[in-house]
Amino acid sequence: MAAENKAPVVLAAASLQEAMTAAADAWTARRHPRPVLSFAASSALARQIKAGAPADLFVSADEEWMDDVAKAGRIAPGSRATLAGNRLVLVTPRAKPVRLRIGRAMPIARALGDGRLAMADPDAVPAGKYGKAALTALGVWGQVERRVVRADNVRGALALVERGEVPLGIVYATDARASGSVTVVGTFPPNSHPPIRYPIARIAGSRSADAEGFRRFLLSGAGKAILARYGFSPR
Repeated sequence: MAAENKAPVVLAAASLQEAMTAAADAWTARRHPRPVLSFAASSALARQIKAGAPADLFVSADEEWMDDVAKAGRIAPGSRATLAGNRLVLVTPRAKPVRLRIGRAMPIARALGDGRLAMADPDAVPAGKYGKAALTALGVWGQVERRVVRADNVRGALALVERGEVPLGIVYATDARASGSVTVVGTFPPNSHPPIRYPIARIAGSRSADAEGFRRFLLSGAGKAILARYGFSPR
């Protein structure tokens, strides 16, 4: 099937909203069709791709969901690469901050008081899975497991903290940076959870002639510089 001269449809993890929008702006400024961006939890996007959703590029917030799509035969051979990395942080409402030192056996349940902990769904969504791994490694998951508010994606968890509906939430460092309504309590030790990596790949059956060009742009020095501007690490 011949490629068409149309804008690529990009399915990207919710945490990439600002950075990917800026990258699309930069690509468009180079006289290319503006990419069509769709953001959601990586788990939801992976299911859409496996169900045959028409799209050209997938950027996941973890390796597992990209693996899942690859096993379904929905990734173009040779197109997968690591786009960026991130860090995991604990945040609190700026208007009513909670103090807590992140570490083994930290008194997180006491810090929550009568409130709850906001996380992306720890059973499916990458940010939630990283968060559960970190809390488990620090020996406190049992304290908070029944007090978790499970959001559909990491931006949903962030919103709960921004609105002051919960005293604490676990999000990526880039999410906290994009918000003016939360304060970072602390950063989880990198060795407390799997490395946070964002793989990118072209979707098998992509019909946009521009999809590969935009993928390469994102992986280029110019693309990485945009991601770095929004707090993402190179790998």
